[in-house]
Parts: sequence; C-alpha cells; structure tokens
Amino acid sequence: MDALSTRPVRSGLAVADDGIHLYWRAVGEGPAIVCNNGVGVSTFFWRYTVDQFSDRHTVLTWDYRGHGRSDPLPDPTTGEVGMSRHSRDMLAVMDAAGIDKALICGHSMGCQVGLEAWRAAEGRITAYVLILGTAGRALESFADNPRSPFFFNLAGQLIAALGERTHRLVRPILHSPVAWIFTRRAKLVDPMYASKADMAPYLEHLAVLDMRMFIRTVLQMQEHDAWDVLGTIKVPVLIVGAERDAFTPIRLSKDMARRIPGAELLVLADASHAAIIEQPETINHRIERFLRERSPAW
Repeated sequence: MDALSTRPVRSGLAVADDGIHLYWRAVGEGPAIVCNNGVGVSTFFWRYTVDQFSDRHTVLTWDYRGHGRSDPLPDPTTGEVGMSRHSRDMLAVMDAAGIDKALICGHSMGCQVGLEAWRAAEGRITAYVLILGTAGRALESFADNPRSPFFFNLAGQLIAALGERTHRLVRPILHSPVAWIFTRRAKLVDPMYASKADMAPYLEHLAVLDMRMFIRTVLQMQEHDAWDVLGTIKVPVLIVGAERDAFTPIRLSKDMARRIPGAELLVLADASHAAIIEQPETINHRIERFLRERSPAW
C-alpha cells in the first residue's frame, strides 16, 4: 500500500466574508503548512510538498476564488481579486480547516498573498517559505523588462474589450500542442527538468479560467506592495530563488533576503519559475533543513 494513501485527508469549502466558497484539502496531521498557489494555478504544483511533509505535518492546499474548485466570481469584470482579498481568504480557509497557526509556503503570487497576511495576522504565522516570488510590484521586474506593466495593461484592455470572445480565441490555443511549444521556447519552464506531463495540469487549468478575472489578478500583483512589511517579520524565513527565473529575477529574492531579519536564501542553479516541479527534491531537502534548524519544535 502507498504510504501516502494511509495519511488522513480532510477537505471542504470555507466561506469567505463575502459568501464566496473556497475549496481546501488537508493531508496529514501535525504542525500545519499552508500552501498558497501562483496566479492561474490550482493545487497540483504542491504534490511534491504534500508527499514529502504530510507524514508528520498537516499540509493544506487551497484554491483562490475563481480558480480550481472554488467559486467563480459572480462578475469576473468587477469582483475583488487583490492580494489583501486573497490573504483574507487564506485566513478563512485556515479557520475552516481548524488551523490556528501555520508555516506559510508561497509560490510566485502566493508569496505576496502570504506576506500581505502578516499585516493583519502575524500571530498566526510561525514561519515563511517564499518560493520564486516577490514582495510586490511584480510586473515592474517581469522578465527584467521595465515596460512589462505597460504590456500587461494593454493586454488587460484588449481582454476587457473582447469580453467572452477572449475565451473562444485563447482556449483552443491552450488545448493545442502550441501551448507546450511556447512554454518551452519562452523559457517559462526548463524541459530538461520538467516534462510536458508536469505542465499539462497548469495549461488545462488555465484554459478553463475566466481570462478577464485572470488578467485582473495579474494586474493586482503590480498594485500590491508589501516591501515595507519585510523589515517587521519576526519569524524564520526561507527564500527560494532561481537563476533562470524569467518571471521573478533572482535579484529580487536576494533583496528580500537582505531586508528580512535573519532570512535564509536558497539559489537554484539552472532552474526556472517552475522550479517547484523541476527541482522538488532540492527544495524539499532545503525546507527539511530549515525546519530542523529554525523550527525545532516541528
């Protein structure tokens, strides 16, 4: 019998303060690890984390509003999708799962969501593991191109103008072989480490998202800024950056590590923004050491 199949599993729907239902799933027992996804991503990128740590931890994954098994927005053109909204949703999910305190583990946008929660609920956060993300103003550094915010705003205007027609244009492309070819050639993932099968769930999930909600969420990553929070963090922090991350340049990971008192930094060589599925063994090994040395009670 697979060891993972013997671990306790709970799942449910948390209710946010505005009535939106948020899907969550908790595997294992023990001190909690709460995993925050990147934008456009469901819980599948955390499978290696769940496998590694749920033998002695409660590993909780969940879907943002409009993502995965959580409720869609009643109106994708106006619904709240900012980092503060998602951080409040995270706390609602923790409440629903019976988790008072947790290590917050974020990937990409999930780092911003987790850091924003420090403002309102620092007492509920025991540590951070921030993987391939930044503290705010994320589009300014996207691909190290200062014009990135302009292009994303332009995309937002185009999608708003097309409305529902956007899906008729985008979804066939995401379901086609072209999507994987583009993903590789744009260096969004390193095909030497991650296979087409690894990325398939992401492309399939992206294809069913409402693109109006998606682009608005991406633009909110630029509006959000938690850089001022970093110097106030008083819990252990591990930051993971990648040398070939086309989304979040490694200099941002290094800058975050400098600003957070006592923060540790892991730099992954030859890794992209998808390093969470490209090099899970390396990341998990480093998290194990971090927990052992910085959070011995765990």
